[in-house]
Amino acid sequence: MDSKVSEGGLNVTLTIRLLMHGKEVGSIIGKKGETVKKMREESGARINISEGNCPERIVTITGPTDAIFKAFAMIAYKFEEDIINSMSNSTATSKPPVTLRLVVPASQCGSLIGKGGSKIKEIRESTGAQVQVAGDMLPNSTERAVTISGTPDAIIQCVKQICVVMLESPPKGATIPYRPKPASTPVIFAGGQAYTIQGQYAIPHPDQLTKLHQLAMQQTPFTPLGQTTPAFPGLDASPPASTHELTIPNDADV
Repeated sequence: MDSKVSEGGLNVTLTIRLLMHGKEVGSIIGKKGETVKKMREESGARINISEGNCPERIVTITGPTDAIFKAFAMIAYKFEEDIINSMSNSTATSKPPVTLRLVVPASQCGSLIGKGGSKIKEIRESTGAQVQVAGDMLPNSTERAVTISGTPDAIIQCVKQICVVMLESPPKGATIPYRPKPASTPVIFAGGQAYTIQGQYAIPHPDQLTKLHQLAMQQTPFTPLGQTTPAFPGLDASPPASTHELTIPNDADV
């Protein structure tokens, strides 16, 4: 398998797309972009990260197959390093596997799964990695997510085999690539400040929403149970953790 790839017969330029969460992307970019710069230089692959303030981003890796494998190895080991670091701050005893999500044209997924699941079973058994092909296509696209998890070495071997399948079975017809959309995150208002919920964190929201909240509070004064005076003295000030449902007039100038 390895000799077949490195003989040059399959050493063609290939593009692999990865779907990552914001936190994973931050890890790949590194401080001032140093990590991704090092990955680009050492692997020889082009690594591009999609723009946009989205919870998910697409990382595109392009280059000869050997450069792609090097880039994948660096990403897999970086993720393992992140897992080890996060474990030092937690009580978890078993180390979770490294997980990567590839974005593959649906027309190539049949070849990847194989007749009766034979190909995907062979890849799992020969690499030791877990491989799952999503049943549904990603929104507004003709691509599916292929999730690979295991040790970094198992993931690298798995990616090599997937690349061989993708080169032997090119996509059929036009592919509509998946583009992550900005999430409509829930907004809460507390202590006169607007926050958006991102994962487990409340992130202070731009001034515009805070201003909208303050304006609405002026228009519709918040009083418990519709009373003009507070039911209990001292409870009229909204505590920092309180949330209010707002009615905002259409002509509010924000």
